[in-house]
Amino acid sequence: MSDFLDDRRKEITNRLKELQPVVDEFNRLEAAVEALAGVIGSAASEAGSAAVATVTRRRGPGRPRGSSTRKKAAKAAAAAAPKAAAPEAATPVVERKKPGRPKGSGKKVGRPAGKVGRPKARRGGRPKGSGKRATEALSLVRGQPGITIPELAVKMGIKQNYLYRVLPGLEQGGKLEKKGRGWYPKGS
Repeated sequence: MSDFLDDRRKEITNRLKELQPVVDEFNRLEAAVEALAGVIGSAASEAGSAAVATVTRRRGPGRPRGSSTRKKAAKAAAAAAPKAAAPEAATPVVERKKPGRPKGSGKKVGRPAGKVGRPKARRGGRPKGSGKRATEALSLVRGQPGITIPELAVKMGIKQNYLYRVLPGLEQGGKLEKKGRGWYPKGS
C-alpha cells in the first residue's frame, strides 16, 4: 500500500514540475495585460481588460469589486517583472458579452418601476398573535393596561427584542393598541 502511495506522490510531484513553467508564463502574460490596460486610448487595453475579466475568479459573496487575490498577485508580478511586454499579449482576444443592460443606455432593463404583478398573498403558517408568548403578553397587557415592553419582558422572563416583534403584530391584529410607550387592550 505504501508503494502505491509513494508512486502517486511521485507522479503528482513530477506533474507539478511540468506545469510550473506554464503557470509562470500565465502570470507573466497576465501582468503584461494588466500593464497594457493602464495605457489610455490603446486598443490593446480594451482587449486586455476583457482577457483579465475572463481569466480572474469570481469574487466571493460580500467582497468588494477589485479585491480578487489574482489581481493583487498580477499587480505584484507586474511590478517585479521586466518592462518588456510579451509578444503573445498582442494577439487578439475574443471578448465575451456579459449579460445585463447595454453600456451607455442609462436605463435599467427589466421590471418597470412601481408595484406590478400579483397582489401579495398571506404567507402560510399560523396566524400572527396566536403563539404562546403572544397569548401570554396579551393576558399581561389586559391585566395591567399601559404596561411597557421593558416591564413585560421582565414579567415574562424574556428579552425585549422579541416583544418588539410580537406586540406590533397583535396591534395589527386588532387585539392591542399603543398609546405613548404603554400598550393597552383594544377598546379601552
